[in-house]
Amino acid sequence: MKTIESINLIFRDPEIRGGRPCVLGTSLRVIDIVMAMQFGNRSPEQMAEDYQVSLAKVHAALAYYYENQEEIDDYIRDHSRVSKEYKEKRVGSRRDPVLFR
Repeated sequence: MKTIESINLIFRDPEIRGGRPCVLGTSLRVIDIVMAMQFGNRSPEQMAEDYQVSLAKVHAALAYYYENQEEIDDYIRDHSRVSKEYKEKRVGSRRDPVLFR
């Protein structure tokens, strides 16, 4: 008889991080791991140290990403677009955007 085993290290909760997939036992989003890898050129070992999670959890987040890549890539694009818009509008800046035109 075959036994299928699974490592459940990723969870979603609508009350945590807007329901985005997170690493179990943390509020660290899968997208945080993916963006650190893609844009920060961080290795899994470096990310485990940076985020103070096990290497297994980093690999679980990456496995989840590769299994759900389209959804997460869409979210990354949206996140980047919104960040760019906020930066252009100087949202959160302590300086008046009118002074810097």
